[in-house]
Amino acid sequence: MIVRCLSPHVAMAQTGCTRLDWRQPYRALERVRSTAWTCGCRATAYELCEGGGQAFIRRVVQLDTGHEVHETPCWPIAEARTVWTALLTGRAR
Repeated sequence: MIVRCLSPHVAMAQTGCTRLDWRQPYRALERVRSTAWTCGCRATAYELCEGGGQAFIRRVVQLDTGHEVHETPCWPIAEARTVWTALLTGRAR
């Protein structure tokens, strides 16, 4: 049986890609919702989270002992979507 992924995968990081500032999760925004995400079939998955005119990217790494979550600082939504596209295409990591 062939299982097809429904969500996108992140491309390999390109040489000289932008390094994102990954931090421990913090409650900068009261309410957020995931508006885009990558496939969960890989060890690391990403979500674009938006709320209150701001957005950030959440990274979830699946480990044998559970999972590890990091988030970027908040940006205006348009800027966060640009960074999201860079992440998907390997221009940011």
